[in-house]
Amino acid sequence: MAKVNRWLLPEGVEEILPRQAWQIEQFRRRVLDLYRSWGYELVIPPMIEYSESLLIGMGSDMDLQSFKLVDQMSGRTLAIRADITPQTARIDAHSWKQDGPTRLCYTGTVLHTKPKSQLASRTPIEVGAELFGDADVHSDCEIISLMLATIDAAGVDKVHLDLGHVGIYRELVRDSGLDEAAQAQLFDAFDRKAQTEVDVICAAADNAAAANMIKALIKLNGDAGVIAEARTVLVDAPAAVTEAFDTLQFIVDYLQANHPHTPIYIDLAELRGYQYHTGLVYAAYIDGVGHSVANGGRYDGIGRLFGRERPATGFSANVNALLPQIATGDPAGLILAPSLDQADEELLTTVAALRERGERVVHASSDASKPANCNQALVKENGSWHIKAL
Repeated sequence: MAKVNRWLLPEGVEEILPRQAWQIEQFRRRVLDLYRSWGYELVIPPMIEYSESLLIGMGSDMDLQSFKLVDQMSGRTLAIRADITPQTARIDAHSWKQDGPTRLCYTGTVLHTKPKSQLASRTPIEVGAELFGDADVHSDCEIISLMLATIDAAGVDKVHLDLGHVGIYRELVRDSGLDEAAQAQLFDAFDRKAQTEVDVICAAADNAAAANMIKALIKLNGDAGVIAEARTVLVDAPAAVTEAFDTLQFIVDYLQANHPHTPIYIDLAELRGYQYHTGLVYAAYIDGVGHSVANGGRYDGIGRLFGRERPATGFSANVNALLPQIATGDPAGLILAPSLDQADEELLTTVAALRERGERVVHASSDASKPANCNQALVKENGSWHIKAL
């Protein structure tokens, strides 16, 4: 019989040990206080829901990323969340209906069937915020600023921001006359930035003008000047495309004024979250990490699937990816107090006061062994308790 290493975890699944766990917890506390100061209300959605609720409107990508099982109580299919965004949309639309704009925030672990990139975790911890009920571009500015503030709270010095707008691609494809099968092939080619394949697929389009603009779209990426270039190249595009350019320009102007040290990259062929995003999309990158550490966008209308259609925009940040950057002091060493069987009222009062001010105090065990990371001790001198180095 083969020997089983019972301590091994599944690939892409990791445990978080004390030092890093405290780093994550300190960061979580910082960002939740940050979100509260911006007026966001905290929600704690469940880890598991009925699959038709959790995955509705999220597209096939999210369906493939989600573990599923059968509920032994109802016989219905359950899914373990791979993203918390649809849960907040359900809460806004059904569980916690509020008039006017609603701001919700969250933190929690999600589970993926496969890692999103080669070195990514399958059990990432997410923090994020969503703003419902406001279609104005200023709400997108707020969410992007909050996303950047979240990354700043981790102690990151430099963030690179990618901007796109899936509505541009959607409008051009709608005008092209391509059938559903060709559209699926085109999306796959665009996702891989495969220009030759895009050209071949577009050759079969009914609307040659729209097809030519789609072919041009894949090359429209670079600094903020790309927006002006796109207005010229796609001059004959539908009005909705012009509106998308206006939105992007407004966002760029806002970021350059309010976050002048954040480099901006425009990619009009970026289709991240295409199946549920409806407009602006964005992602944040930092040096040394090969994938985005935070991303988001606008996803108007998802609440309709829960009975209340509302504009929505939001982001989530990957705490695991930010972990190496999270600023925190070294955990305080332990102070060793005498064992409880030697404790008097004065000792217990002293220990309580030390703990109240943030010190870490442990009582000695009966066998007098010293815990790891114990570098100080409480000793009684001249009738009172003092801290001495060990």
